Amino acid sequence: MKAIRHHWQLDVYKLSVDAAMRIFELTKDFPRAEMYSLTDPIRRSSRSVAGQIAEGWRKRKYEAAFVSKLNDVEGEGAETQSWLEYAVKCSYMERSAGRELHRIYDRILGKLVNMGNNPHPWLLQKTRP
Repeated sequence: MKAIRHHWQLDVYKLSVDAAMRIFELTKDFPRAEMYSLTDPIRRSSRSVAGQIAEGWRKRKYEAAFVSKLNDVEGEGAETQSWLEYAVKCSYMERSAGRELHRIYDRILGKLVNMGNNPHPWLLQKTRP
């Protein structure tokens, strides 16, 4: 197994980018009236998951900072799931698409929880002179 050196090599990062892009495509058909109350928030929260994973990756020098950032990412993922629920209930998104994306975010959240509960393999090792 090859060592992970960059955030874009993480499965959780790849999964979150793919999910955000799927949301972007699906929200293109949302009503214009929902631009600021649903379309923009769901796009922002879904993109924030990947962005904060990248940020957390750079904070892995310090365990507490890394785990804290992973916790923030979990919040964004859960927020995205909430927006997905509204999109389905407002009939802007097919129930099957909303269910699929909700499950993907469950996978993302599970991976983040596992990383946060066992951060040591991900942390940078301190080098000694």
